[in-house]
Amino acid sequence: MKKIGFISFTILLIAFLTGCGSSAKDAAGGSSEKPVKVVATIAQIGDVVENIGGDHVDVYSIMGPGTDPHLYNAVQGDIQQMTEAEIIFYNGLHLEGQMGEIFEEMRQDKPTIPVAESIPEDKLLADPESPEVSDPHVWFDIELWKYAAESIRDGLSELDPDNKETYEKNTEAYMKELDELHAYAKERFNEIPEESRVLVTAHDAFNYFGKAFEFEVMGLQGLSTESDYGVNDIQRIIDVLVERNIKGVFVESSVSERSINAVVEGAKEKGHDVSIGGELYSDAMGEAGTEEGTYIGMFRHNIDTIVEALK
Repeated sequence: MKKIGFISFTILLIAFLTGCGSSAKDAAGGSSEKPVKVVATIAQIGDVVENIGGDHVDVYSIMGPGTDPHLYNAVQGDIQQMTEAEIIFYNGLHLEGQMGEIFEEMRQDKPTIPVAESIPEDKLLADPESPEVSDPHVWFDIELWKYAAESIRDGLSELDPDNKETYEKNTEAYMKELDELHAYAKERFNEIPEESRVLVTAHDAFNYFGKAFEFEVMGLQGLSTESDYGVNDIQRIIDVLVERNIKGVFVESSVSERSINAVVEGAKEKGHDVSIGGELYSDAMGEAGTEEGTYIGMFRHNIDTIVEALK
């Protein structure tokens, strides 16, 4: 008899129990007009689904504020949510590095869509340390994030064709909001002198941002927070801060402040005062119900924080 892995067994068990519950509900006369049950991994994706789906979707985002998707391991509750969902959206490009097996299992039963992998390959940035690997942090280029929105629109429309027209109209309206966000970013970044457009953070989450808005981006760790950093990495950042007289560095809401604090202290030892310019949202957004708990609000927060620190 073929051995079934723990994750596969858990999924099968939850699917069986969920199926039993659903049958009873249907027998009692459940409504066919219920919203589509959607699971998203990161909240950035969940927010786009809500904007496009409106009242026709019920969205559950697995990873909340302060959660690092590179290191996240799904718990039983997450697996149950995905098993009960009608469609799953995840980033892909190895962002959710610990969940690959689960996505493969889910894909056998329902649409399980990696939205970032809809972006043309020639528009993706490579990991400087591993050129065969693409940078997964695509939401920091607003133009590329439109591809993710279109992927979500198409996934919902195929699953729920009765509401396709609504999904298309909502996507069109959301694209206009993204265009306005992009224009706002360009206008505000003009306040920062060109020589001061250096963004120093804990890990390399902002490379797409740097390319889109002409910032030089420097991170202590690589694309994934699983990568380590050492004394040489800290010293490399300190040398640049001193040489170019950079006064501000940034912490990230989903990454420990320890690495950036080491940079600040090291620069002070060399007689160069550097301050924490603020907290940026990188791999996770803010609390639900706040401006920073939306993709556009999170992005605006980052724009304003960077400008106030570097202008």
